[in-house]
Amino acid sequence: MSRHIKNSRVLVTGGAGFIGSNLVKALLEQDNEVICLDNFITGKHSNIAEFKTNKHFTLIEGDIRNFDDCVKAVDGVQYVLHQAALGSVPRSIIDPITTNAHNVTGFLNMLTAARDAKVKRFVYAASSSVYGDHPGLPKFEDHIGKPLSPYAITKYVNELYAKVFSDTYGIETIGLRYFNVFGPKQDPDGAYAAVIPKFINQLIQYEAPVINGLGDTSRDFTYVDNVVQINQLAALTTNSEALNTVFNVACSERTTLDELTNILIRELAFFDKKIATISVIHGSERKGDIKHSHASIEKAKELLDYNPKVLVNEGLGKTVKWFWENK
Repeated sequence: MSRHIKNSRVLVTGGAGFIGSNLVKALLEQDNEVICLDNFITGKHSNIAEFKTNKHFTLIEGDIRNFDDCVKAVDGVQYVLHQAALGSVPRSIIDPITTNAHNVTGFLNMLTAARDAKVKRFVYAASSSVYGDHPGLPKFEDHIGKPLSPYAITKYVNELYAKVFSDTYGIETIGLRYFNVFGPKQDPDGAYAAVIPKFINQLIQYEAPVINGLGDTSRDFTYVDNVVQINQLAALTTNSEALNTVFNVACSERTTLDELTNILIRELAFFDKKIATISVIHGSERKGDIKHSHASIEKAKELLDYNPKVLVNEGLGKTVKWFWENK
């Protein structure tokens, strides 16, 4: 089985976002024609600026909530890598209606357009948030709990829709439950910024990061190159057992927020020794958050031949270097 998509026409929804733009970069380097659909609510033109002169790159500035935009984007496409969504648990708690419109209505629009265009494979970004209140560690794909936020509900609905469409219409789908993805191009700004780019940005500016809770909350942080890898494995797999199901995407490592912050300070102090003197602040825990996150990746290893290329410490080093050089 080939591990890389080559000489194909691929749609990346949310292609101007963090994960999407990393996918676009890899796909263009592999001689593909890449279509990017993005509404730039969370995506950035700067993330795709380097691609705009590439004759094999097409930007459609559109919205997955608009079915006509979805139909236009899938025209002639063989693979859809659906990354477009409105992320963030806190944002979904504040505004569940908008989150639902993007993540459920938008997802259904894309799935329907892909079905009608007879795309070869529809690979979509699922989420570890679907594990909800299930206490078991590590997390296995077949054991989930009750969702803890509107965002988690929307991502679970995606999985249900994908399965129904697969069973009813025969479209091939694979869902990828991302666990705390990080890396270059991740947005460090705004109220809903992910913890790693936010903390790096604060430390570079000599600000003390604020950890929600005691610092013992743990996550299975996953470098973005691993996500790029498994999206392609999912798109290309010929293993029938891998189709129309979901997979954890992680490194299968647990890192507490205290450990994470210490690593970031150490890596940044390599560039600026003053950062080593910064102390973190502990605040209150955040509503809707899962206390611990740790994935089993055995299913992905067995059925997709997935093996994380970059583990957490190496990934954090690469990420810190990128942010320092692009500050």
